[in-house]
Amino acid sequence: MNTIDWLLDSDPAIRWQAMRDLTDASPDAVAAERARVPREGVGAEILARQGSDGSWHRAGAPVWLPTLYTMLLLRTAGADPADPAIDSAIARLEAEFRWDEEFGSKPFFEGEVEPCINGGTLALGAYFGRPTESLARRLVGEQLDDGGWNCEAPKSARSSFHTTMCVLEGLLEYERAAGSTPETAAARRRAEEYLLERGLFRRRSTGEVANPEFLKLAFPPRYHYDVLRALDYFRDAGAEPDPRVGEALHLVESRQQADGRWLLDSAYDEALAFPFGESAGEPSRWNTLRALRVLRWCGVNAHMCASPIG
Repeated sequence: MNTIDWLLDSDPAIRWQAMRDLTDASPDAVAAERARVPREGVGAEILARQGSDGSWHRAGAPVWLPTLYTMLLLRTAGADPADPAIDSAIARLEAEFRWDEEFGSKPFFEGEVEPCINGGTLALGAYFGRPTESLARRLVGEQLDDGGWNCEAPKSARSSFHTTMCVLEGLLEYERAAGSTPETAAARRRAEEYLLERGLFRRRSTGEVANPEFLKLAFPPRYHYDVLRALDYFRDAGAEPDPRVGEALHLVESRQQADGRWLLDSAYDEALAFPFGESAGEPSRWNTLRALRVLRWCGVNAHMCASPIG
């Protein structure tokens, strides 16, 4: 079985994205496959795990934690927000969930206080038809002087790769749902430049690798940053590959196994409401899907990359 066939022989959440991004499947065929997400595989599992209070739960974890990160997996699965089962689940979450009292007891899509959490919350609200202008404005106002964000601010004046990535994903999804404003567009450009100036994984001051974990390909990422997550963001944003992403692209390419697949280096699945279906050290359909499509994204624009994709 070749790599594309291996992706197609899988969960509808992966299959429909592989069809859209890696094959010549018709839009009708892609849409038909996407429609299966809420009824089969990981999408159906997520919906089945929603509690009567509209949230998701995991023993020993505060309610917000599995709710936020299980919902982010549903977004990554590409579930159609217009599907009645999805819309019903989102309506229950919107009606029933409240953040902790110390964060104002606000409804889910209004967020809490940490930008890494609020970036994910903004992305979810926008994707599932509940874009929150006040949350977008708050995040734009919290951008640091170097262009990114940090949950430790104002104690720390330096941005975090982790938090910056979470907010970028949220602002991108918000702009799609509610339209771009000069403020959100400028904030996103500054944050993208923060990552590009660092080649997506290096310290700007010394050129050293900022964190070895950034070179490990993880899924689900929770709030954790890595180069594949960053590259998939730039691809999703429709950007032309900047030459400064070349080293990160080739690092991802070098991790391809002899059989054409990519392994799962880490799984930050401790926040999910159910066991994740892939194991670290084993071939990963999620990583393979994302790696192939970022390499294809660069391949179409190969003149923009630092060196050609082999």
